[in-house]
Amino acid sequence: MPQPSRLLVNTGTGKGKSSAAFGVMNRAWARGWTVAVVQFIKSEKWKVGERKLADHLGIEWHTLGDSFTWESTDLDETAAKGRHAWDVGAEKIRSGDYDLVILDEATYAVKYGWVPVEEVVEVLSARPERTNVIVTGRYAPDELIAIADTVTEMVKVKHAMDEGIGARKGIEF
Repeated sequence: MPQPSRLLVNTGTGKGKSSAAFGVMNRAWARGWTVAVVQFIKSEKWKVGERKLADHLGIEWHTLGDSFTWESTDLDETAAKGRHAWDVGAEKIRSGDYDLVILDEATYAVKYGWVPVEEVVEVLSARPERTNVIVTGRYAPDELIAIADTVTEMVKVKHAMDEGIGARKGIEF
């Protein structure tokens, strides 16, 4: 008997939320699953290693943000891009064409008011039986946590960047 789809949420202030989701992406691909990734915050200027791997494997990937909000020069445009990322992600989920959809850093779209939490809950709750979803990002709203099957909170104990050590290719991106 087939297992029902899952909704996973990786949240918290610690490192590893997206990395964990991309680990599942690799596992899903290895099992022959159809996978789509929608990134809400990072822009194309971020040349992340996971994207390079996804391209190599033929995994559908959409980088739709324009960078972190504190780097934005036009918050209205940043919000519009966040809303557009949600529209793309919601369409991928509703289509029923995917075994796994990763909504990377999607919690920010709710936190910043770009997308109503009720809309996110509605789409995720009504997802097709086939479609598993992973949502990443800090500040996961209670409404999302309530409907999730698995929620993992990453907690920062210590981070090299706090000591002035910059991000490193292969570790942070």
